[in-house]
Amino acid sequence: MTLWSPVLSDTGNPRYIEIAEAIRSDIDKGTLSPGDRLPAQRAVAQVLGLDFSTVSRGYAEAVRRGYIESFVGRGTFVRTIEAETEHPDPRRSSEEDPMMNMPPEPDDPDLIARMQQGLSHVSANLVPLLRYQSVTGSPHDRDIAIDWMQQHGLAHTPDQLTITPGAHASLFAILTLLSEPGMTVLCEDLTYPGIRSIASRLGIQLEGVASDEHGILPDALEERITTLWPSALYLNPTLQNPTTTTIPPDRRKDIAAVLRKHDIPLIEDDAYCFVTPEAPVPISHLIPDLGWHIAGLSKAFGAGLRLAYTTVPRQDLMGQFSQILRSMSVMTSPLTLALMGRWIEDGTAAELQTFIRKAAKERQDLAASILKNCSFRSDPYAFNLWLTLPPGTSRAELMGRMATRQIGLMPSDAFAVTSLPLPESVRVCLGGPTPIRQLKEDLIALNDAVVRKDWLG
Repeated sequence: MTLWSPVLSDTGNPRYIEIAEAIRSDIDKGTLSPGDRLPAQRAVAQVLGLDFSTVSRGYAEAVRRGYIESFVGRGTFVRTIEAETEHPDPRRSSEEDPMMNMPPEPDDPDLIARMQQGLSHVSANLVPLLRYQSVTGSPHDRDIAIDWMQQHGLAHTPDQLTITPGAHASLFAILTLLSEPGMTVLCEDLTYPGIRSIASRLGIQLEGVASDEHGILPDALEERITTLWPSALYLNPTLQNPTTTTIPPDRRKDIAAVLRKHDIPLIEDDAYCFVTPEAPVPISHLIPDLGWHIAGLSKAFGAGLRLAYTTVPRQDLMGQFSQILRSMSVMTSPLTLALMGRWIEDGTAAELQTFIRKAAKERQDLAASILKNCSFRSDPYAFNLWLTLPPGTSRAELMGRMATRQIGLMPSDAFAVTSLPLPESVRVCLGGPTPIRQLKEDLIALNDAVVRKDWLG
């Protein structure tokens, strides 16, 4: 007979439930092993100072849950808890949007197994993770976030960091705080479609700033500021969506100087800062009292995570920002936070990051080898490329010719904030669930659609 007695946690649950959970906890920790015989119920009742009936109900609950089994005349024994084998549910894999800019999906069985192990941590803490928690993330989760960010050269003050349910939630809350309907926010001429949608919902006018191959032009920014006096500047400075441009350090300093001169807040949507290993120092680091920095995790690890580490520039803004977040979404999902936290702590996040970088580069190399006669901009670590069509080929024609293909194409119309004639360009998505073999076929078809003029319609 095992010399064992349960250590009960003060969870607020009935004592018999706590006894059953203590049995499972000790099985998970190895204190109890399959085949171990548990002490008699009366002995446990005496040790714990509980009624015999309470312990009896606890044992019965553990039997019901499959942790132990009882035999008349022999006693109660720990069962072998066999993990149930779950199989992919096709109903869960049918929802995908190839038009979205997604990271390549992992296909390495060992990596997927490591990712799944993180769910064991979530499962072991399931009950408390279903409770209401802090709108900005628990202190433990913020500590994990700070460590992860510091590993990537993103030094932030812990008391100014919030964890939000994705970059969209952060953008919505920041724009709600900084602007009012009818006010103007500056951005790139070609910008992330999500900011267009949010601005439209809030009644905010977006105005573009002229750019070159290095990002927005400081002189053009100053001219727009002194003409329009905007409430903020929105930028996607690293692997910009859709052009894949990363603003170099010197240009970032010039942009920061203009914003500092005119006291204009910056909303830095750094969705890809964890994707590329070559990201320069964020612009918001140069103007910490003006810069809102959003370090997204969805692009780095998977859109379903819906997490972003958001830095508030001043402590006096934290309360207002938190209240807006609370009214929008109550809190970030503790289940998602626990999974991401475990991935960071056990090294899975770093391994997944390495895979995504390698896969992105492989897909960019494939695209470059096939689209040799096409004009496009890209980056080795981007999930897309920006394809400019030759004279005589329109984006509407290209979209028509590629309509039956799986590859995600988005015309320049979706990104433009100007009424000027739009470039005949499309964003070509290379990531997501599309297998590399299918991507190769679609890129060959795309090359034919751009180069050849023999389409019959």
